[in-house]
Amino acid sequence: MTGQAGEALAPAFKESPYWWEAAPRPQEDPGPLPRSVDVAIVGSGVTGLNAAIPLVRAGRSVLLLEAGAAGEGASTLNAGFVGRTLKHSFGELVDKLGRDRAVIFYREVAAALDHVETIVKGEKLDCGFRRCGRFIGAPSTRAYDEIAREYDLRERHLGEPFAMVDQAAMSQEIASRAYVGGAVIPDLAAIEPGRYQLELLRVARDAGAAVAPNTAVTGITRAGDGFTVRTPRGSLEAREVLVATNGYTGSPFGWLRRRLIPFHGYMIATEELSADTVARALPSDRTYIDHRHNIRYLRRAPCGRRVLFGGQTGGPIRNLKAKAAELRRMLIEIVPDLSPARVSHAWTGRCAATFDLYPHLGRHDGIHYALGYSFAGVPMGSYLGRKAALTILGDPAGHTVFGEGSFPSFPFYTGHPWFVPLVMAYYDWQDRRA
Repeated sequence: MTGQAGEALAPAFKESPYWWEAAPRPQEDPGPLPRSVDVAIVGSGVTGLNAAIPLVRAGRSVLLLEAGAAGEGASTLNAGFVGRTLKHSFGELVDKLGRDRAVIFYREVAAALDHVETIVKGEKLDCGFRRCGRFIGAPSTRAYDEIAREYDLRERHLGEPFAMVDQAAMSQEIASRAYVGGAVIPDLAAIEPGRYQLELLRVARDAGAAVAPNTAVTGITRAGDGFTVRTPRGSLEAREVLVATNGYTGSPFGWLRRRLIPFHGYMIATEELSADTVARALPSDRTYIDHRHNIRYLRRAPCGRRVLFGGQTGGPIRNLKAKAAELRRMLIEIVPDLSPARVSHAWTGRCAATFDLYPHLGRHDGIHYALGYSFAGVPMGSYLGRKAALTILGDPAGHTVFGEGSFPSFPFYTGHPWFVPLVMAYYDWQDRRA
């Protein structure tokens, strides 16, 4: 371990997610597989669970199949930001598709945020959901003007509130000189993703869903009016199958894999600091993100005595201790008051983008899918999980604009995203120029 990495790490440093401290992954005996179910759901993250709950309540037998421990993937590894997020800006969609079509997309993006709040409150999920607002930092005057134009359009056409914050007033939001100002979006939310997934798992099981951890799906084939689902522990029959694996979509799902671009996200948690230090650094206690191609994001931990930070998305996998030291350096560049903080946790998880940068819900060869969330896994994964369930039930309310049109791939692409580090390096170059 290099001297730089050693100085950055707390004595009790862990290469594991901070979120798992409060929500450890269930370590369970998978038990015997049923011979048949109405619906087999591949993946036990927020998509699979948001699908399972309405399905079992509609009288369907449901089995969630998970390759590892339940919720071990990106559903519990993300930053817990819950926003109105789409990789295509509203202004871009207005220019490309026209105002009316852009409004349709962004109304559903807003509905995804509202859905998370609805299920949290309706099911009484103990997961720290709160409408804390978000600060979007502008690293340059050009970025500040871009943010102002985008959110002015959204306010006029969608009714979404925002307020621009100049550099003189920015200290009320974040103790940083990295930005010339930014925007506050007051009604966006935060959640504790580990607890959110565990609470959804509890509700799904209480409703009657079964879960098979440590049961990877190795293949799915047609069998009469349904499917045979194969695993190393045996096979079962299912009338319907939903694939909800996002960045963990493997070789058994070749058609989907050729349409997904998996990439790694990285996060750190600082060791415990004084509550006053954290409050001075992030006084408004929002979620924070910057207006860059390769985004950096941070928030207070729920305890109020740590800061969580993410960045270098899509970068190559290497020594996680070295990655933690680099992320700490970036955090201190943004908020110098956090320079005494060492890193207590560092972790990584796999997300997935798509070639058109839209999430997708649909059906191929009879198999349902919902995935490709492109940086919006908590809201869009939750929302499209429910939409997938309604589609399986034949309910017209399952329709979504994200289920329309084609799901594109790229010639000769097989699911191995060798180009992602090159793309992110290009984004970093653009950010340095800006």
